[in-house]
Amino acid sequence: MIIKIDTEIELKQLEQSDSKDIFKTIDNQRKYLGKWLPFVDFTKEVSDTEKFVDSVINAPENRFEYVFVIRKQNEFVGLIGFKDTDKLNKKTEIGYWLSEKFQKQGIITKSVEKLCDFAFEKQGINRIQIKCAVGNTPSKNIPQRLGFKFEGIERQGELLTGNIYTDLEIYSKLRNIDCL
Repeated sequence: MIIKIDTEIELKQLEQSDSKDIFKTIDNQRKYLGKWLPFVDFTKEVSDTEKFVDSVINAPENRFEYVFVIRKQNEFVGLIGFKDTDKLNKKTEIGYWLSEKFQKQGIITKSVEKLCDFAFEKQGINRIQIKCAVGNTPSKNIPQRLGFKFEGIERQGELLTGNIYTDLEIYSKLRNIDCL
C-alpha cells in the first residue's frame, strides 16, 4: 500500500527490502536519533532491523499494525505507523521518526495528517494518540499543529538510553469531536 502525501512525499507500507535503508539511517545518526528513541541502542546490526521488519510484516492478523517508510523523491527519510492499536475500543497511537537532514520540512506533519485521515476514514478508528518525550519540542509540535488536545503527562513513561526514564506528553484527537 502507498499513501501519497504530495508530489514529493509518499508513505510506502513496510517491506523486508526496506531493512538496509532503515538500518543505514539509524547507524549513521545514532547520537541524533538515540537521544529520544530507545531502540537505537539495540539496533547494532542490519539483522536487528530485519527482525523488527519481520515482526511487523508477519504479525498475526489480530496484532497487525500499518507501518510505513517515508520516502521523499524516492529516498528513505523515516518511519511512521500505528502502534498499540486497540480494535475493540477503536483507538491507536501514531509513532514516527525522521532522518536529521529532513527535519523542518513539514514531512512528519503532513504524514501524520494523512495517517489520521486513513485511521478515521478507512480503519474506523475513533481516537488517535501521540506520545512525545517532555523536552522533545520538534516532536510535540506535530500534534499541536494538527489540533490534537494535550491530555497530560505520563510520568516516567519511557526508558531512554543510559537507563534514564523520561516523562511523556500525551496528545489525542477524536474522530467525531476534533475533526469537525
